[in-house]
Amino acid sequence: MKKHYFILFFVVLTIALKAQQKPNVIFILADDMGYGDLGCYGQKLIATPNIDQLAKSGIRFTQFYAGTSVCAPSRASLMTGLHTGHTAIRGNYEIKPEGQLPLPDSAYTMPELFKAVGYKTGVFGKWGMGYPGSEGDPVNQGVDEFFGYNCQRESHNFFPNHLWHNKNRVELQNTLTKQTQYAPELIQKQAMTFMNQHKNSPFFMYLAYTLPHAALQLPDEDPAFEYYKKKFNEKPRPIKGDWNGIGYQPQAYPHAAYAAMVTKLDNYVGEVVKQLKVLGIEKQTLIVFASDNGPHKEGGNDPDFFNSSGGFKGIKRQLTEGGIREPVIACWPGKIKAGQVSDYIGAFWDFMPTFAELSGQKLIVKTDGISILPSLLKKGTQKQHDFLYWEFHEDGGRQALRMGKWKAIKENVKKNPEGPIELFDIIADPKESVNLAVKYPDIVEKMKLIMRNEHVEHKDFPFLSK
Repeated sequence: MKKHYFILFFVVLTIALKAQQKPNVIFILADDMGYGDLGCYGQKLIATPNIDQLAKSGIRFTQFYAGTSVCAPSRASLMTGLHTGHTAIRGNYEIKPEGQLPLPDSAYTMPELFKAVGYKTGVFGKWGMGYPGSEGDPVNQGVDEFFGYNCQRESHNFFPNHLWHNKNRVELQNTLTKQTQYAPELIQKQAMTFMNQHKNSPFFMYLAYTLPHAALQLPDEDPAFEYYKKKFNEKPRPIKGDWNGIGYQPQAYPHAAYAAMVTKLDNYVGEVVKQLKVLGIEKQTLIVFASDNGPHKEGGNDPDFFNSSGGFKGIKRQLTEGGIREPVIACWPGKIKAGQVSDYIGAFWDFMPTFAELSGQKLIVKTDGISILPSLLKKGTQKQHDFLYWEFHEDGGRQALRMGKWKAIKENVKKNPEGPIELFDIIADPKESVNLAVKYPDIVEKMKLIMRNEHVEHKDFPFLSK
C-alpha cells in the first residue's frame, strides 16, 4: 500500500515539475496605441523607457499587424488565431444594457489553449467579446480569473461606476462629479496579485490595458499629466458646461493627457517587469507587447501632433498601414537574444500557433497563423505567409491584403463588392501614396481572387451578401 502511495506521489511530483518548466506568458495589449507612440519606434515627445527597455532586451518587429483596425474584431483575431474573414466577431456589435456580441461556445481561445496544459489563466483589463453571463464571457472562455471591463463601451470611462471580477459586479464609488477610483490602477493591482499567487506554477496573463484609448482621463494631479502640461506649454481648451456622462468626457489638455496616458501605461509595464524580478521568475517568463489597432482621433486626441502613426498613412478604422501596422515586442531573458529587429511580416493570428508550439501542443482547431517561435528563439527555419488578409465592416466596408511587397485595399465593399482595388508597393512606398493598380493588372486580379476566397460570410456580420 505504501508503495502505491509512493508511486502516486512520484507521478504527481513529476507532473508538477514538468508544469513548472513551462514558461509563463504575459501578453500586454495597449488600446489604440499607434506604431509611432513608443520611443523605440521613433516617438520624440512621449517618454516610454520601460517598453523601450523590453525592445532592447528582446526583439522588435517592424512589419507586424493587428487583427484589424478596431477593437473587438482585432481582439477576437488575437484570441482565436483567425483573420477577420474567418473570426466569429468582425465588428463592434453592441448589446444592451452592457457588452458586445459574444464569441460562440465553439470558439477555441488562447486562454483555453493554455489551460489545456495546466496553466493558470488571467485576464485583466478590457474584454469586449461577450456580455456578462454569455458564452463569450471570459470566465466561459478558459479564463480562471478576470478583472476589468466586460464591455468595451463601458471602458470609454476611466472612472466607471463598476467593474467585473469573474461573475461578480464590483461597485465603485465614482460619479460624474466625484472621480476617485481610477480603473487602470484597480486593474493593475489585481494583475500584480495574480502574478504573486501563481509564481510557482505556469501562468498565462493577458493584460488588456485600456490606455491610451479615449476618453483622455487621468487622476487629479497625476505627475505625468502635470509634467506634459509644462513640457508642451499647453493652454487649456474651453469646455462648455458639465459632462453629462454621454460620450467621451471632454479634456482641456488633450496633448498632455494623451502623453501622460501612454507614460502611465509604460509605468505599468515597468511594474510588471520589476515584479517578475522580485519573484525570481523573470527568466521563466515570455512577455509580448502589442497594440490592438492604430491611434484614435476621439475625445480631443491629436495623433498628428505626436506622429502616432509613425509616418504611415491613416489611423484607427482604416486599413492603410497607420490603422493596422503595430508596435510588437517580445522579451524573454536568456531565450530571446537582446537587441534584435525583425522584418518578419506577421499578424495577430500568428500568436495562437506560436503559443501552441511554445507549450508543447498541437492545435486542435484551424488557424490562419504561423508559429513565430523560430524568429523568437532563432531555432529552425521561420515559415513565411503567402499573404495576410483583413476586413473592416464599418464606413461602407473595407478589405486589405498584404502579399510580399504588395498591399491592396478595397473601399466601399458592401455597396460594390467587385469595386476597384488600390495597389501599392509597400516596401518602396510605405506611405501608400502611389496607386499602381493600372500598371500591374495581373497582380490586382490575383489579389482580388484571394480577397474573394478568404472572406467567409457570417450571419451576424454580413459583408458581401445582398
